[in-house]
Amino acid sequence: WAVLPFHALLWLQDCATNTMPENRGRAKACIIVYAWGGMSHHETWDPQPDAPVEFRGEFNPISTATPGIQIGEHLPNMARHTEKLAIIRSIHHDDSAHGRGMYWNLTGHKPPRSGNIPPMRNDWPSLPAVVSKFSPPMRGVPSAVRLPYPLVDNGTLQAGEYGGWLGAKHDPIVIRTPSGKEFGGVSRSLGSQVLNLGDVDLERVAARNRLRSSLEKPISTEKDFESFQHFRSLACDILLSSAVKDAYDLDKEDPKIRASYGDHIGGQSILLARRLTEAGVPIVQVCCAAGDLNGSKGDMWDTHSDNFNRLKNRLLPVFDVGTSALLQDLSDRGTLDDTLVLVLTDFGRTPRVNASAGRDHYPNVYSVVMAGGGIQGGQVYGSSDSKGAFPETLACGPPDVHATIFRCLGFSPRAEIRDMLGRPFPVSDGKVLPLL
Repeated sequence: WAVLPFHALLWLQDCATNTMPENRGRAKACIIVYAWGGMSHHETWDPQPDAPVEFRGEFNPISTATPGIQIGEHLPNMARHTEKLAIIRSIHHDDSAHGRGMYWNLTGHKPPRSGNIPPMRNDWPSLPAVVSKFSPPMRGVPSAVRLPYPLVDNGTLQAGEYGGWLGAKHDPIVIRTPSGKEFGGVSRSLGSQVLNLGDVDLERVAARNRLRSSLEKPISTEKDFESFQHFRSLACDILLSSAVKDAYDLDKEDPKIRASYGDHIGGQSILLARRLTEAGVPIVQVCCAAGDLNGSKGDMWDTHSDNFNRLKNRLLPVFDVGTSALLQDLSDRGTLDDTLVLVLTDFGRTPRVNASAGRDHYPNVYSVVMAGGGIQGGQVYGSSDSKGAFPETLACGPPDVHATIFRCLGFSPRAEIRDMLGRPFPVSDGKVLPLL
């Protein structure tokens, strides 16, 4: 054993400890609903009704479709879908900064540096980037998409959402959702290019593309040129082929279905995510919040102050309507088993309510949710203690969630990827949780 490389040891460990091959690989697509800013577990998935009021807060728990499972009172629609959900209440990591917390959750790995961490090519690739490598789409369809804007913290793009050392062609592209009321706050794109198909003159693009093709000859095989060619070809395919263009046109959706997602950009982005996965995009990530945390102002989950009003008046209704509509829609269409749905966030919020009626950053325990894609619903994995402060049973971390995601998507958590130096790494060093 001592002479085996680390990734080989992990592969052997995976073979020895995971005995569920019949459940492997059911999901064909993945939709991530990301609560940027740090969703409070106390007011959502892990209420603590028996804790002192300074810990339990203002909201009450409600019963759900699953006997014995309670969630926060401002998730009434999601409460009807708990038979589809696996709620993980014992996840934790070690970083209380937004960007680094997001890095933990979207890469499944510890952030590589301290301070603010803008994207770099030596970062670990994001979950969408890894999925794009192992689940390549058909020609003309992007391999990974983010909606409706990138994640920004006080004016800076954040590492963790990009292709990292897998290269630029695995960067998930950003597409602007064409309709819906905006989140309050700032949603900047900064240096991240955002594709807004509604602003494109498609006839002019087609004419320019024909002219370019008649004049142009390959002039280089350099890596940067290949990357440029990749994105130019992808852009033309997206603009001129029907799959993504048709998916983007939300007016083609059944009006009743479209209305069920709500008239907010959050719900409309979740609907667009469903349409894009049906068009062949393997994975779509939705930012269900304002895109820039901007000092914890606006409609994002960074509720240092006025936590309860911000949650019940804007954040939870948009999330509850849009995400529950997705689960119902996928179920009605018979595609829930084929589509893995994830609710991820940076971290939880502090157990004790602060003097501003808010909760602060807290990575020591929080909750995430999985549904569809072979996940067995109607279950809770792990628990926090009586104040929602630390894991009490079955503690787990982002690497374990990622290992479970990869198992659902049909490739091994020990599948190999290589960094810029050609060094091999397993896509995850976590354990597959028994949720399938």
